Amino acid sequence: MEKLLTRYTTSLKQIFLLTVSLSLGLFLISSSLCMSADVPILDITSPETRKFNFAVPSFTGNGSGNVLGLSKKMTDILANSLKFHGIISIVPSGKYGGDQAANWKNVGADYTVLGKFTASTNTVTIELRLLEVISGNMILGKKYKGPTKQVHDMLYRFCDNVIRELTGTEGIAQSQIVFVSDESGAKEAHLTDILGRKKRQVTRHQNLVVSPRFTPNSTHLSYTSYHSGNQNLYITDLRQSKVTRVISRRKGMNLAPAWAPNGKQMVVTLSKDGNPDLYLLDNKGRVKSRLTRGNGINVSPSWSPDGSKLVFVSDRSGKPQLFLMDMKNKNVQRLTFTGSENAEPSWSPTENLITYSSLISGVYQICSIAPQVGAARNQITKDLSHHESPSWSPDGNQIIFSKRDGRRQRVYAIMKNGSYQRALFTFPGNQTYPRWSKNY
Repeated sequence: MEKLLTRYTTSLKQIFLLTVSLSLGLFLISSSLCMSADVPILDITSPETRKFNFAVPSFTGNGSGNVLGLSKKMTDILANSLKFHGIISIVPSGKYGGDQAANWKNVGADYTVLGKFTASTNTVTIELRLLEVISGNMILGKKYKGPTKQVHDMLYRFCDNVIRELTGTEGIAQSQIVFVSDESGAKEAHLTDILGRKKRQVTRHQNLVVSPRFTPNSTHLSYTSYHSGNQNLYITDLRQSKVTRVISRRKGMNLAPAWAPNGKQMVVTLSKDGNPDLYLLDNKGRVKSRLTRGNGINVSPSWSPDGSKLVFVSDRSGKPQLFLMDMKNKNVQRLTFTGSENAEPSWSPTENLITYSSLISGVYQICSIAPQVGAARNQITKDLSHHESPSWSPDGNQIIFSKRDGRRQRVYAIMKNGSYQRALFTFPGNQTYPRWSKNY
């Protein structure tokens, strides 16, 4: 069994993680100024959909401090967070000189965002308007006031409101991404916003950390660390940076907690009885029931959004494959039959769709599949690099994963239809096992 475990975990580069988000104390005033009911709802799932062209000219501002520098910073944050969603193209400012009084029809803009602000020593007030170019109507208007250090949060909130106007679904600019990085010399968990502008190191065990997974309430992060000599499971409150507590330190494996949607229980891989099996634990780490019994290695669980089913990985059939478990009667059915190995499943938070990594012609690719026996897989990535540890965005439209980029592993994102693949960050070191949180 030990040899099988070694082969399994090495070939799959470990299969665990989960999602949630950092709650930030933002002191702001947000008031809706105007809204139109005529905004078209964009179907972002269609690869044929044309992106909206947005012009985001330089914010105008006054007050104390480096007004020009603050204007550039805020303009860049808003433009890049809008572009991040994969449905918006930003009109280059060189086409109109960054002027708010440009002829937007002539530069090909469908919408423009006009911003102005007043800055004091530690506070900023921002007013933002979304205008539809053809009609000239103001679609959305917001006013925010808060500490200057929290301009990201104000602009991310406005961005998410804009995306909601265009698609009917809240944007993901306020979400967080966790990953494991060896930047400090040891593999530790790090947290960042979508643009990589606010990164912080969460764990400081100076040892191997794996399977970081958010809790459903967006405030805590669970993970496995080897620093005590055993693969123990820990949890930390992301609203502070000092205290962490152990959830499970049973002998052997304590891996990859998949938190139930209600946050009251989780499924964990434990090897306390010999074989790596799935156990249902409460949120204090107490075992409620054993879900699998010795049929190969059973790892990497992920719940359906309604909590009725579980997808997990087992090599009971010879090679790692995905299996479905009905959480009511505990019946298990095999889901995947194509691909040399299939692992690291992540259930979409918005629909019955599972993404996972599949070994195809010697390369790990990101695929998706409906949770139905006999369903055909959809291969999302196709380039000849390893793509591993997929995780859904909160809106279910994008997937992040770890990709071998030259000699390094970096966090990439892609739309679920296979478009707009790009590296997200330029951080030093290797980034692996990414997980996406809900919006905070």
